Amino acid sequence: MTTTTQTDAFKDRLSQRALDTSRPALAHQSLGRQITEAEAALAEALSEIYATGTHDFGDVAAALAEKRVTAPISGRTDWTEALLAEELAAINADLDAAYQEHGYGA
Repeated sequence: MTTTTQTDAFKDRLSQRALDTSRPALAHQSLGRQITEAEAALAEALSEIYATGTHDFGDVAAALAEKRVTAPISGRTDWTEALLAEELAAINADLDAAYQEHGYGA
């Protein structure tokens, strides 16, 4: 039996492109700081929720509450549509500030 391995062509191309530029920091150009564990957990949960076809913020918030995902900024698990918007805005603002402070390829 022959086994084939599937690759993610998009990720492969991005990795190759980062190497091609001779500037390896380009692979992480948008990161001004490392993502926290709580942010990574939220991102993973959001990916899982979106994969089910759920996109309405109210429904996404309900799914996050059901999964008991901890909000990275407030530490809350009682997600609402307003809390989801607040958390995403705060995370984005913090990442923007870190990018401004640490610059390109941090």
